[in-house]
Amino acid sequence: MQPIERHGSDASDQGPPVSRSERVRSVIRHDLPASIVVFLIALPLSVGIAIASDAPVLSGLISAVVGGLILGFIGGSPLSVSGPANGLMVVTAGLVAQFGWRVTCLITVAAGVLQLILGLSRIARAVLAISPVVVHAMLAGIGITIALQQTHVLLGGASHSTSWENVVELPAQILGAHKPGMFLGVLVIAIMIAWRWAPAKLAPIPGPLVAIVIATTISVVFPFDLARITLTGSPLDAFALPGLPDGKWGAFAVSVLTVAFIATVESLLASVSIDRMHHGAPTNFNRELAGQGVANITSGMIGGLPIAAAIVRSSANVQAGARSRASTIMHSVWILVFTLFFAGLIQQIPTAALAGLLVFVGIRLLQPAHIETAMRNGDLAVYLVTVVGVVFLNLMQGVLIGLVLAIALTAWRVMWFRIHAQPAGDEWRVVVEGAATFLSLPRLTQVLASIPAGKTVNVTMSVIYLDHAAHQAIADWQRRHQTTGGVAHIHGGVHTGHRARRAMDDLIEPEGPQTVA
Repeated sequence: MQPIERHGSDASDQGPPVSRSERVRSVIRHDLPASIVVFLIALPLSVGIAIASDAPVLSGLISAVVGGLILGFIGGSPLSVSGPANGLMVVTAGLVAQFGWRVTCLITVAAGVLQLILGLSRIARAVLAISPVVVHAMLAGIGITIALQQTHVLLGGASHSTSWENVVELPAQILGAHKPGMFLGVLVIAIMIAWRWAPAKLAPIPGPLVAIVIATTISVVFPFDLARITLTGSPLDAFALPGLPDGKWGAFAVSVLTVAFIATVESLLASVSIDRMHHGAPTNFNRELAGQGVANITSGMIGGLPIAAAIVRSSANVQAGARSRASTIMHSVWILVFTLFFAGLIQQIPTAALAGLLVFVGIRLLQPAHIETAMRNGDLAVYLVTVVGVVFLNLMQGVLIGLVLAIALTAWRVMWFRIHAQPAGDEWRVVVEGAATFLSLPRLTQVLASIPAGKTVNVTMSVIYLDHAAHQAIADWQRRHQTTGGVAHIHGGVHTGHRARRAMDDLIEPEGPQTVA
């Protein structure tokens, strides 16, 4: 995909101002078609996320409207599209089971207030300091949990309260699967997979829409006995005010922190990803976080799901040619019109078909590229531990365990030191690796002192840091060794660290080994 240049209402920072007529033409030519594409993707996803969250069906559409309108006007990432969050499905389902729907709405409001405070405090970038491997593992764990839950729904059953129960009960659920529902769910997954190879003329049509329309049409044409989505009351009846919890204030506070943390991380990481896809002005992270807070406050106050920037909808917005905020705003208008006048069509969708869509979405969160990166950087243990913690404990505990392990691994890498000396014919070979600091002096001086006097020694330095104490110990050993008639050649240097590199300058010449007198 080629990066695009952004014009219209957000192009003022990129060049001379454009006239109003040019902006209108740009909106009609670029943002209007993009908004329709995003609307067609957001519609089935919003409904599916609401069902997977055990929330009222229309709450997903409410949050999609609120997220698009509010973040479209005041967000700091003009091309991002916000709405019901994939990463919060599992958490929201747990909150609904623990507190009920109205208290869950209050948790959404409180999380929004916290996001707003953080955004106004101008510390949004601090969230980006979280280890990427932990974030990737968190999303993978959420994806696995969603896939396990929705597989039971796809097979005609109901998801269980824990991932372990979903795993244990899966064989029996497969044996007793509802065949028509399973067929439609698997068909949706197959269409979503195959749609990446769709012909160029069909590729602009959103895959989720194609899959759901085909599955729903088949379910209507053929006399299948299927469970379908059920709406209670009119769209206006879906609006619900928050309610206070009946005690459990400690759990309530932890839930607020959890929702705020996941929504913030998901939104800011999505904004970073979208920034890489276009040449427009970069995201204003503090403004984006404050806008996310206002959107969650509003969504929770009127009965909507928690909101975050969605990478799937946002990337589709950019790929469809959006140039300004108008696309995000208009996609919400289309969802609002559909919700008010065509919500009855949703009741034709089989639940198994939406479950297939959500299984695909969950699996997509488990990206092989992230696993390869973790393996390449030596972080596979952190990745796996975090995933297992998120899936089989809970999201917050899994993330905290992953962060602690990541910090411990980083500390070990910083402190790791190895020195190895062995004879090589008439000479000696010494290899120094890791972080050479004052903590390594006992081992460093012991090994250097064990080298016989008068020998020629080749020392290979491959360190990531060298402090003054270790530098002085090596220099002192060189001088002592030469007074005994020996010769010391020092090769290599440091891999990272400007300060360490400068400290080695008087021990090593860039051209090659050096004998220090």
